[in-house]
Amino acid sequence: MTKGRTTTLEERIEIVGYCIANGKDYGATVEKYGGVSYQQIYSWVRKYQEKGVNGLIDRRGKRKPLEEMTEIERLRAENKMLKAENKQKEMEIAVLKSPRNRKEAGGLSGVRQEGLYLTVKKLHEKKHTR
Repeated sequence: MTKGRTTTLEERIEIVGYCIANGKDYGATVEKYGGVSYQQIYSWVRKYQEKGVNGLIDRRGKRKPLEEMTEIERLRAENKMLKAENKQKEMEIAVLKSPRNRKEAGGLSGVRQEGLYLTVKKLHEKKHTR
């Protein structure tokens, strides 16, 4: 798969406008605007027809604003955040409970640091084997 060129919102609007004005001739649009794939133009036209110009805005890496979320989407986002917080707390508790981390384990601070490292490593491996 080849990487297409980067386009601005204005370019996407122009490309979609040209494609629609020419009876959705995607092939001709690809030839006129080099570096943009057939699939990408098809996708832009579809999004434009569904949502207008707002459908052409690049929202990758951005969350949907709370005002636009449905109640289910808000609850799912909140659930995801709470699960992440719980996982973080579980890891902190496991590190603190580790016998290698307690003062009575004694030894040099390097030994305690190694104990912390091994505990965190074990938690990490446990998480990624599920």
